[in-house]
Amino acid sequence: MRLSRFFLPILKETPKEAEIVSHRLMLRAGMIRQQAAGIYSWLPLGLKVLDKIGDIVREEQNRAGAIEILMPTLQSADLWRESGRYDVYGKEMLRITDRHERGLLYGPTNEEMVTEIFRSYVRSYKDLPLNLYHIQWKFRDEVRPRFGVMRGREFLMKDAYSFDVDQERAREAYRRMFVAYLRTYSRMGLTAIPMRADSGPIGGDMSHEFIILASTGESQVFCHKDLLELPIPGEDTDFRGDLKPIMDEWTSLYAATEEKHDAAAFAAIPADKQVAARGIEVGHIFYFGTKYSEPMGAKVAGPDGVERSVHGGSYGVGVSRLVGAIIEASHDDAGIIWPDSVAPFDVALINLKSGDMATDQACADILGKLEAAGFDVLYDDTDGRAGAKFATADLIGLPWQVIVGPKGLGDGVVELKRRATGERSTLTIEAALAKLGTKS
Repeated sequence: MRLSRFFLPILKETPKEAEIVSHRLMLRAGMIRQQAAGIYSWLPLGLKVLDKIGDIVREEQNRAGAIEILMPTLQSADLWRESGRYDVYGKEMLRITDRHERGLLYGPTNEEMVTEIFRSYVRSYKDLPLNLYHIQWKFRDEVRPRFGVMRGREFLMKDAYSFDVDQERAREAYRRMFVAYLRTYSRMGLTAIPMRADSGPIGGDMSHEFIILASTGESQVFCHKDLLELPIPGEDTDFRGDLKPIMDEWTSLYAATEEKHDAAAFAAIPADKQVAARGIEVGHIFYFGTKYSEPMGAKVAGPDGVERSVHGGSYGVGVSRLVGAIIEASHDDAGIIWPDSVAPFDVALINLKSGDMATDQACADILGKLEAAGFDVLYDDTDGRAGAKFATADLIGLPWQVIVGPKGLGDGVVELKRRATGERSTLTIEAALAKLGTKS
């Protein structure tokens, strides 16, 4: 993609409403545009990152056996009255009345709707286990939306919902999702700490938040050092047997935030194993048993022919929130540093003298070879000054920069820069392309 043909509205000045790093950098890098308090348009660069994150989440959900559907953003108020949550959820729920005076709401979550879908079609234990998920926009009317996409009112979320015949199998499904989450964050270059959590308005008796560490994180995190080095079980794991003792060990290691801090438990950790840092919540999973199936009549016939309420769980990942969280965890004074797996482009190809026949030709040749090797390239072919081009490349944080100028070409070389480390190499074009290799 030629930068001259791309829509990348870079801001030179930091908007005064941006309070945290990710909000500042997303606005400056032209990733988002605020349309109302806590509501954003996603511009091309931001949308590419959002899609990359969504793809990873989707792949790991599919790998874990979840099946994708798509539910609407608007839901019937009657469903929420069936579950008993309509009147108790709070002002965060946006309630709407249509022209026929029917009550609707802009969904903050989908337990009721997916339970209604399940009860309409599933009658027997033979059709279980079942896990349905979607990646859909949600709305929660935050009293004070702030921090950009980190605490917005409209947000993109992956929410999955498991259905099982009994508690034992439902907890197996929970453990499967627990591991899927660890894999998901690992693929994004993040280390996620699972922390026992309150179930809140979702309900249930087992819940974990997943927290990533970032120096600019929203809350203080206290944990055992070993939680930063959790092994991720392989695909051949027996989620009913093998994983249970592993999870018991993990969850016995202390993890908390300043809001949920047991000082006695943290003092019990050996001094060389204590970690106190800042963190950001990026996911939350729940086992809630029959909280929704009982009031909504979601039952299946068991092996003995007797009908019983199914056991459920729900599993959320803040997809749009992750964009901000990754930036909070991976940036420097110059801008964003994207992990390779979620970068909007793989390579920034910088032409230091656009219009010069030799540099134009060299860049065209490099562009063609990089694209043939599978790389997504943003080619800066604009007439800007070299300093401005370097600043833009660092700001948007693409993993690699290939810098082509007349002086270097005169010596038969280009410059290759790794954004994450700042390492620079002066290489022939062939050597630079060989170092980049082929995108897997």
